[in-house]
Amino acid sequence: MLTIPKYEKKLREKSNDLKIDLIATPEMQKFFKELAETMFAANGLGLAAPQVARQIRVIAVNVAGLAHIFINPHITKKSLFKDIVEEGCLSVPGRYGKVKRPKKITMEYLDKTGQWHKQKFTGLTNRVIQHEIDHLDGLLFIDKLIK
Repeated sequence: MLTIPKYEKKLREKSNDLKIDLIATPEMQKFFKELAETMFAANGLGLAAPQVARQIRVIAVNVAGLAHIFINPHITKKSLFKDIVEEGCLSVPGRYGKVKRPKKITMEYLDKTGQWHKQKFTGLTNRVIQHEIDHLDGLLFIDKLIK
């Protein structure tokens, strides 16, 4: 199990792409598993590597009770239509607020086997992915609160 530090200054730093040749290493495969386990243990919908003190572009997202690992995710398209939904964060406990985000995104990413994907996301999964990618870019949901 990994530790999720609260209010860490490191959360404000941009993460680096994970080198493709590291994806299949036993150490990285163990990290992917631990990231997902930590997300579920904390009752989270998502968890980004920077939230557990790793400055790499990796996120875990709970999709219908299954952990999906997205490596070097990159949003290539955002819908013009947006919605406003209340969010919280495991790294900012006790804080909640409304955030406006695109209703649909298209994202390119690598999976934990190193395979490239391009996929559209909507609904809650879409929102969680955007929230977690913000962590990779050094942003927190509290930076985007609707006043």
